[in-house]
Amino acid sequence: MGPRDFFDRDVVDVARDLIGATVLCDGVGGRIVETEAYAPDDPASHSFAGRTARNAAMFGAPGDVYVYRIYGMHYCANIVCTPGSAVLLRALEPLAGLEEMSVRRGEVAPKLLCAGPGRLCAALGIDLGANSMSVVHSPFAFVPVSEPCTHITGPRIGITKAADKPWRFGLAGSAFLSRRF
Repeated sequence: MGPRDFFDRDVVDVARDLIGATVLCDGVGGRIVETEAYAPDDPASHSFAGRTARNAAMFGAPGDVYVYRIYGMHYCANIVCTPGSAVLLRALEPLAGLEEMSVRRGEVAPKLLCAGPGRLCAALGIDLGANSMSVVHSPFAFVPVSEPCTHITGPRIGITKAADKPWRFGLAGSAFLSRRF
């Protein structure tokens, strides 16, 4: 199985299986502790109305990064699965490059460095320049989970459409989640 094959699957399965995996950007990052799944037939997904210039990366190769700007100030990073589906990276447990993260994010508690999609992107230095890059190639690095993790499931947050879908996944007991389940 090639590195992109991990992502070429159902988005909900990938979102759940990403919990505990490691993602780095230029050597900075950590363990994924929270994700959300977005499918092409999901009214909350950016791909629901079809392909546009903004969401074109969502129709790229499995493992590509889809980056968008929210509220005119924060970036959010997703990993593409099958065409039109992607997993939003909501939170990481910072493990590599903590000094660099602190410079980018300011002097905040380690548990807040990557707790939330905007904070995560700021800490890892991810912006629109990473859009359509592959998470399995430099400057990114991806290491799948070697042993299954105990995860928790709940409804997605920060959306109004299809908010009841239980497509938010987190690492049970993690102090690094963006919000409690």
